[in-house]
Amino acid sequence: MTRSELIEKVSERLEGYTQKQAEIIVETFFETLKDSLSRGEKVELRGFGNFRLKTRRPRKARNPKTGQAVDVPGKKVVYFRAGKELKERLNSR
Repeated sequence: MTRSELIEKVSERLEGYTQKQAEIIVETFFETLKDSLSRGEKVELRGFGNFRLKTRRPRKARNPKTGQAVDVPGKKVVYFRAGKELKERLNSR
């Protein structure tokens, strides 16, 4: 599902709202999610799952073409863990 399809579904579900209003709702949700994660906060959506940041340590890797050692810097990555209801729904089919 793409962002535009999600906006379309939201506008269909919320009768009386235009597609532009649904777009504002969806964009506000994603911006709030991104802002919270960038501040290092955990985002918990009951029944859906949790988003949080994990920090990967710097490490050594190898360039497959030359075989030379390469330093890979540490970085932060988003980690998602599905909630109980989502797991049950996915596994019931």
